Amino acid sequence: MTSERISGVLLHVTSLPSYGGVGDFGPAAYEFVDFLVAAKQRLWQVLPLSPTGYGSSPYSALSAFAGNPLLISLEKLVDAGWLRPERIQNLPGHDGPCDFGVVFALKHPLVEEAAANFLDHAGDEDRGSFQKFAQDNISWLTDYAMFNVLRKRFGYASWNEWPAGYALRETDAMTALLNESGRELAVEQVVQYFFNQQWMALRGYCAERKISILGDVAIFVSYDSADVWTHPEIFELDEKRKPIRVSGVPPDYFSKTGQLWGNPLYKWKLLEEHGFDWWVARIRRALALYDQVRLDHFRGFEAYWSVGADEPTAMNGQWVKAPGISLFRRLKEVFGELPFIAEDLGLITPEVDELRESFGLPGMRILQFGFADRGGHLYLPHRYVPNTVVYTGTHDNNTTLGWWRDNTSEAERENVQTYLQPIEHDGDIVWAMIKCAAASVAVTCIVPMQDVLHLGSEARMNTPSLAQGNWTWRYRLDAIHPDFARKLAAIMEMTDRDGYQKPVEGLEAGGPTDEAHLRVDEGSKT
Repeated sequence: MTSERISGVLLHVTSLPSYGGVGDFGPAAYEFVDFLVAAKQRLWQVLPLSPTGYGSSPYSALSAFAGNPLLISLEKLVDAGWLRPERIQNLPGHDGPCDFGVVFALKHPLVEEAAANFLDHAGDEDRGSFQKFAQDNISWLTDYAMFNVLRKRFGYASWNEWPAGYALRETDAMTALLNESGRELAVEQVVQYFFNQQWMALRGYCAERKISILGDVAIFVSYDSADVWTHPEIFELDEKRKPIRVSGVPPDYFSKTGQLWGNPLYKWKLLEEHGFDWWVARIRRALALYDQVRLDHFRGFEAYWSVGADEPTAMNGQWVKAPGISLFRRLKEVFGELPFIAEDLGLITPEVDELRESFGLPGMRILQFGFADRGGHLYLPHRYVPNTVVYTGTHDNNTTLGWWRDNTSEAERENVQTYLQPIEHDGDIVWAMIKCAAASVAVTCIVPMQDVLHLGSEARMNTPSLAQGNWTWRYRLDAIHPDFARKLAAIMEMTDRDGYQKPVEGLEAGGPTDEAHLRVDEGSKT
């Protein structure tokens, strides 16, 4: 991680006010980057860009390697000539929450239509670019394409409900699929090519403006995913390829019965015996998409909560050790310095801290957690070390304004008043928290876009204990006012997070700071 003080904004791509009912890589994304520049931000944090399954959670993906087709801009496909303009008329507009079911039904067929047009009409240059992409990603692309074709064929049922020949990837069934569905498989691959081209163009636009992309890698993968279907041998599955034990966390801040995530657990010993090759491939793909990576549920690399697959909640589980040291040594051997942020929230033991610190990874601190009682003070700036990423809140928290209005006790409100400043109006809390985070010694400060826009609980992105109704928030097309950028930029300037390049020796000749410096120097000589 950089030692330069920087600041950024957390906003998932789906939350952009793009045309078509869901945020994508189109014009609204570029306008958001321009806002970041005006606000003197240096980082854009996104959630996983993977294709989503049930519940539309970016942390419950159909593939740890593929990109979400819904993030592909139809407008960009029209500009490239792969769709006629009239084909994208009368789609959902720029404003309002995402209805992922509606968007998928309307948008996905158009993306596939564009891919078919590409196959029929692409010139030599475009075709060569696609073929290079396919070759560079051959380790996962063909399997993912087969997985998606079969999902459609069998009514989007989970892969373990497909006919046995396909569920078990028997040779005859796979050969027949390749022979019978070549066109469909090629379309799926072109869709991934579109995703890659548009995302890389947007990332290039960011790089030109000195905006880095902080991505996200979920530690576990979904059972109903191309990853488990393709590599069942690396997961804890029984002879029928059903999970034996699954992931979760014990009772915590978010839920009295814990969180039962339900992801199959890894056979860590087998992975280690094979040099963690699957994890190496996964991180290689992540570093092709992002400049830096947030490792979700970092504590699971030291020990993970293992729950029997038939348990109704996560309460009856146990901690099982993971080979985190061996894994990160291997990743460092392959990639050099690791541009990772460790999401070290929840029940963190000295062993977890030791793992993180031994590889120099910054941890996370959430201001909202700091005011409930004395035990939460480690989340307040006076307890920080520089190698830290501070947030006012994350995608799993309420917005700062929503937290202040709806989720704080009287004692918390008194603690906030003591620690920050007199909060006379609801709007004061947001800027006070942003200033507090930015002024801390933490090298990196990140603010959710909902806080930048001073939005309440209606803009919350995710409530971890709720299975439905999450991830749908989008900001309004007219929400970004220049005043937000100006005020945020001023805070960044005063807290030295604006990327200002100091003159030689850190002084401007002839200025008052220069005179003060000279007086100190003269005094030191006597």
